[in-house]
Amino acid sequence: MDIGVVLQCNPPASRVVDLARQAETHGFSHVWTFDSHLLWQEPYVIYSQILAATRRVTVGPMVTNPATRDWTVTASTFATLNDMFGNRTVCGIGRGDSAVRALGGKPTTLATLRESIEVIRNLANGRSARVGETTVQFPWAERSRLEVWVAAYGPKALELTGQVADGFILQLADPDIAAWTIGRVRAAAEQAGRDPDSISICVAAPAYVTDGTDAGLEHARDQCRWFGGMVGNHVADIVSRYGGDGGGVPQALTDYIAARKGYDYNEHGRAGNSHAEFVPNEVIDRFCLLGTPADHIAKLKELETLGVDQFSVYLQHDAKAATLEAYGESIIPQIRPSVTATS
Repeated sequence: MDIGVVLQCNPPASRVVDLARQAETHGFSHVWTFDSHLLWQEPYVIYSQILAATRRVTVGPMVTNPATRDWTVTASTFATLNDMFGNRTVCGIGRGDSAVRALGGKPTTLATLRESIEVIRNLANGRSARVGETTVQFPWAERSRLEVWVAAYGPKALELTGQVADGFILQLADPDIAAWTIGRVRAAAEQAGRDPDSISICVAAPAYVTDGTDAGLEHARDQCRWFGGMVGNHVADIVSRYGGDGGGVPQALTDYIAARKGYDYNEHGRAGNSHAEFVPNEVIDRFCLLGTPADHIAKLKELETLGVDQFSVYLQHDAKAATLEAYGESIIPQIRPSVTATS
């Protein structure tokens, strides 16, 4: 299993680049960032600096969207980075959340998402693409290679992922929900005539390494509670679309949003988010990785048995450097024995 990290592009950008460099030093395989240009700084500018400061990590957004980014510009950006740094990018994409809602918009339709995936992937892999009534191609991008991974929760989005995506991103680490979503993606892939095992599976969630004390665990929960609020936005969309039973979505995913009272995107992805107070400890424990290194290793191995190829650490809390170090020293060597920290 690969281990990645998810950063926010909070200023100064040099700090984001430094965290990415530290992540590579500690054996992380991927560096992802949020993509909300109003809430944080422009990620694609920062990617060029991360790639220049590192040698091995793969870099990309978790996740971009088809609404606030022109698809051809997105593809051109990835293809340019690949030409400069040797095919070290990946495109995570979804229907749109914080980037869209901060502008007063709504997530795109799944049909639009599907079309954008085809355009971005074809162009960024040196192929032609149909945009409206025009066929376009980058004459300089024949060597570029880009995979497109789709973030999804609901049944129809999971079906689309299985039909067209190179990878699936699940933004929570509950093993039961992971098993259900992975099963839906793989079933859709098989029905579409694809090899289900060809789709990379990435689970992403906050991880906080504690000293094993009750006080340490409580602090970790408080630092990661924001994540339950973020996931609740997507779950609320599912419930509104499919009804209270979530269209077959597990109750473990839908029940906890009953106490949800709205959300302020100005606090999106922040520890101490006042709009995540409804999230109970049980949900934090299920959705995140909290506890001693042994606790993290046990849950990661459980996810690996479900077919998870990568776990990515959301690093939005007060122990960024300590978490990277703990993973590099105590966790990654147990999950990826061939990788050792180089600090």
